[in-house]
Amino acid sequence: MIALTPLDEPALARLLEAAVAGAGPLEVMPPVEGPPGWTAARRSAFLAFHRGRSLNPATAVERTWVVDADGVAVGAARLERRGDAVEAGIWLSRDARGRGVGRRVAQLLLAEARRSGAAQFVASTTAGNGGARAVLAGLGASLTIEGDEVAAVLPLRP
Repeated sequence: MIALTPLDEPALARLLEAAVAGAGPLEVMPPVEGPPGWTAARRSAFLAFHRGRSLNPATAVERTWVVDADGVAVGAARLERRGDAVEAGIWLSRDARGRGVGRRVAQLLLAEARRSGAAQFVASTTAGNGGARAVLAGLGASLTIEGDEVAAVLPLRP
């Protein structure tokens, strides 16, 4: 079963564990100077990033959820308001990819976006991410490709 758990401090700790176990730092957060890998500084930056963007009411710009597959954290999903649109983002650990988890999470985010009253659901990925492109197209989004950038737009209102 795939579920979205709202981010809070305990969920953030589980999210960090999932990131360290199944994703590279650059797949899940902005770059941090230093040696490669999940250094102590990078782990702290990951926590600070999510606290700032989602948990601190004074600075929060998005809603974030932990993606749980059968009760185990396997990634994150987010919605960020952008004017009359909501931008969706998902990352999954390597073990969760290619198993339909992303498709289900995208459906859950789309339902949440509709409940928010947004006019559009938007997302972006890279040209080489065939899985994300297929999920977005499967939702009914129009895809525009420019170089390596893929933009997806799905109207939510008639």
